[in-house]
Amino acid sequence: MIPRLPIILVLILTSGCNASLPVQPEIIPGGINSNSTEEYPTYSSDGRYLAFASDRRGHRNVFLYDLQNKRLVSVPNLNHRDSSQDQPALSANGRYIAYISTERGKTDVFVYDRVSQKSELLTANIKGSSANPTINGDGSKVAFQASQLGQWKISIVSRNVTNSN
Repeated sequence: MIPRLPIILVLILTSGCNASLPVQPEIIPGGINSNSTEEYPTYSSDGRYLAFASDRRGHRNVFLYDLQNKRLVSVPNLNHRDSSQDQPALSANGRYIAYISTERGKTDVFVYDRVSQKSELLTANIKGSSANPTINGDGSKVAFQASQLGQWKISIVSRNVTNSN
């Protein structure tokens, strides 16, 4: 027997309009949701991939979901058992994933390359915390918040990207 899921009604209010539009969210199959907290969803601009953070493995990890094939995509070497990975952002085609990690004992920004299956640390010279990374279309620039001396500032890092296919 297939369990019946509750229907959720979302009301979208538009500015200057007294009417609301009922919208029913799509329930996506294939492992995108679990019984754990799922947060920070972000699309690749081509609409194929959705990255998000989840506690489904007992600690915070970044996951990548292929909306075309309706399945989770393997991201070897991105998540680490001894740290949390969080707040993902995707390049246009989903090749690069910018994210926050605590593997150095504080929040740092890394960029994972799905082709090389390696992550690059972008905040080695920042002594404070980092948060909310965003990555441009080809993966060559990453912007994020950085806390230096108790004040949050916006930082931008340019990366050498030779081939974004």
